[in-house]
Amino acid sequence: MYFVRLTGVINCQVAGHMYISSAGRPLSSQCSQLKNYHLKSIRSRSEHTTTSNLITNKAMPGRKKQLHHKSNKAKHQPHQRAEKNGNGKQSQSEKQYANGPTPDPGPFRIAQSEVYGRYLVANRQLEAGELLITEEPLVIGPCVSGDSVCLGCYQPVGLGRDQFRCPGCGWPLCEASCPGLGRRVGHTTEECALYGERRPAFAELLSDRTSPSSVRDLYELVMVVRILLMRTHAPEQFALIARMESHTEERRKNAALWSHYEQNVVGRLRDEWKLGDLASEEGARSVHEICGILDVNCFEIGQKGAKARTLYPSAFLLAHDCSPNTAHTDDPRSFAILLRTSRRVRENEALTLSYAYTLQGTLKRRSFMYEGKLFWCRCRRCADPQELGSDCSAIVCRACQQGTVRAVAPLEQTADWACDRCDHQTKVLDLERQMDHINNDLEAIDVHDIPGLENFLVRYRKTLRPNHYLLLSAKFSLCQIYGRIKGYLLPEMSHQDIVRKERYCREFLAIIDLLEPGLTRLRGLIMYELHAPVMVLAQMGLQSGQISRPDFQRRVKEVAKLLQNSRDILLLEPEGSSEHEMGLAAADAFSKMGL
Repeated sequence: MYFVRLTGVINCQVAGHMYISSAGRPLSSQCSQLKNYHLKSIRSRSEHTTTSNLITNKAMPGRKKQLHHKSNKAKHQPHQRAEKNGNGKQSQSEKQYANGPTPDPGPFRIAQSEVYGRYLVANRQLEAGELLITEEPLVIGPCVSGDSVCLGCYQPVGLGRDQFRCPGCGWPLCEASCPGLGRRVGHTTEECALYGERRPAFAELLSDRTSPSSVRDLYELVMVVRILLMRTHAPEQFALIARMESHTEERRKNAALWSHYEQNVVGRLRDEWKLGDLASEEGARSVHEICGILDVNCFEIGQKGAKARTLYPSAFLLAHDCSPNTAHTDDPRSFAILLRTSRRVRENEALTLSYAYTLQGTLKRRSFMYEGKLFWCRCRRCADPQELGSDCSAIVCRACQQGTVRAVAPLEQTADWACDRCDHQTKVLDLERQMDHINNDLEAIDVHDIPGLENFLVRYRKTLRPNHYLLLSAKFSLCQIYGRIKGYLLPEMSHQDIVRKERYCREFLAIIDLLEPGLTRLRGLIMYELHAPVMVLAQMGLQSGQISRPDFQRRVKEVAKLLQNSRDILLLEPEGSSEHEMGLAAADAFSKMGL
């Protein structure tokens, strides 16, 4: 059984009873680490979670150790344009991008703006749940998270002496019969031959004595090398990748970022791996271009423990919004992305996804996008001090203890925050240090530690407002583990614990309904979690005489509705995924109610 924390996640998945991914990827997923382009955090930024990243001890909304990185072009921000127009229509400065007339225009078209570049626009009104894109990855590789994975299927592997390794190159693999061996989306013969010639510079450095940072550095090279190999072995796919935005010139201005890639990627491939065509200035620039393309356009994916990052042919064209109108996941067998509308989309409205974790606060989301995508988001949620009513960033005023401290000018990243009841103001740097401290406390708690998580909620309830994303992260973990681990299985739970689970689920669902409304994975998952405590408490209440028969029947109808909605959402997920399995469980439970 897997459990996920939501720090910064956008996609979450519950396992067995699952958590996903972000989104991901998402959340998280899950997977990589949000960085500040200070050296320690530069690398994981390029990923995004299409995912269904299964619940792990490192996946919660807002936490530094998880980077579900959703990638897209930094210049694509049609949501800002739409705000100016107010009705979602294109301005005169925008034009449709087309390669020629087509008999069936399909649900969307590619539009182009001189300001925002290319992005996808609805050709007609789209209903929730419409499938927009299904496409297999152009290239796939390990996440930049520091985790060792099999190069064939991206499942976790060890680095000890007993770990199976590829006979040809010595790279750790899951087993000799890995389904990804020799596949285009796995460990190819070309890759194996290249690594085999360079064992001392690569595979022989991977052991259980290798530092986490060194492991991360080595895995970071894999995706870059695969794209370089495509120049010869898959030129058509390479050409599609080369068309993607890299923001190389903007990235060059970021000294820490540029230095990292120059030393750890370009320099290493050239000097240690002896890839001769990188010796020239043009060769080095091509590697920087690839690194930029990965940072800007990658999706982080993975089902049932697998973790990988991918580039897709057209999914990267979706524009960003912190309350998007699409949801996506990946097929656990083919790694294909499946992207659907999550709510009704108007004709001419931009199709959007979130490049950041929707369950993080505005300060974190905007920093993340600027550092990884090189733009400051100005969407409707980012511009609202109360974040569409969710108040996910609000804290208690230290001075008066009564007021709420929020961003006064949320689109000004360094502006002071202010209390709504007194004159107290808080510097952003002080706020960031405080949130990092609280986040570290949360990271230190094991995801299965119910008393630890409950204590965290008590400890910070006088510091953070109830909907703060760090409290939501702890609550989401509790929603999943209450009823599922030894000592807290549903028949063993006290009435008080069952009430807690119901309350946390309702509180979490209320925020998801604001930020990810419609047919979104998190809504499906949390509704499935909610149905059990509602049913159990209704039965207890009826047996004890605390509720009437009509009230009991009303609650049973609520349970049926929760299961029905959960079923309808999660069965949209691909077969074989944890979410789809939960959808089947919801469908079975609903059918047995006989309503």
